[in-house]
Amino acid sequence: MSLIRSEMIDEGIALITLNNPPLNLVTVELTALLNDQLDKLASDASVRVLILTGIGERAFCAGSDIREFSQFSGPDGQVLEGKLIAENNVYSKVDKFPKPTIAALNGSALGGGLELAVCCDLLVVAEDTQLSLPEVNLGVFPGSGGTVRVTRRVGEGRAKEMMLLGQPIDAHTALDWGLVNRVVAKGQALEGARKLAERLAGLPNRALQLCKQAIDLSFDTDETDAVKQTLALSDEAFQTQDVAEGIRAFFAKEKPKFRHQ
Repeated sequence: MSLIRSEMIDEGIALITLNNPPLNLVTVELTALLNDQLDKLASDASVRVLILTGIGERAFCAGSDIREFSQFSGPDGQVLEGKLIAENNVYSKVDKFPKPTIAALNGSALGGGLELAVCCDLLVVAEDTQLSLPEVNLGVFPGSGGTVRVTRRVGEGRAKEMMLLGQPIDAHTALDWGLVNRVVAKGQALEGARKLAERLAGLPNRALQLCKQAIDLSFDTDETDAVKQTLALSDEAFQTQDVAEGIRAFFAKEKPKFRHQ
């Protein structure tokens, strides 16, 4: 049984499912398989949106498999070489995936599972979902980008509350804090994500890709340089055939037929 399932579920919409029930724990093997699938889908021109979810409704992902920790702990454990460097590289591939990404959380997102989810552009969570970064209870802290990506979403004070106390928050609190984008009924996270994906798949894909890059500049670059770089991105967007189609449809009062470049 593969720990990662990848499939096209609709035109332009790819779905990656973590398939390590019951908790979809992150292992070294799962990380390597996820890396391979991300590379394939990123280079596939037919993919316009990516949804990431976990099998079952108990957990999207409950984080790392603690059984692997013993080989990495202690002064000679080499946790960076054995786990964290590869894991961070793969999570960054999700974060930098060139097309829009949506995490569908039917069930808990804990530790590394939440760190993975927040790499996606949009998060859709079931109303019974619990979200937490409990690593401090094991004597460590979030090591796969959570200290950066969660903090960017919720701010310093709330991030410190989550990580220093290690206690879970519920779906509606996560929505209020800006950690997630949508809360849906129990068991409906994937369906909710699919509806968002259908909307995104119908929009001009190159414009969405460029918009993602422009938004990321607000975190990675000082303001003057970020604005300058967005000009170059806007120039590229205006050169696409989708712009001409969007203008034509606007004046014709028709739904545009984008080519999804």
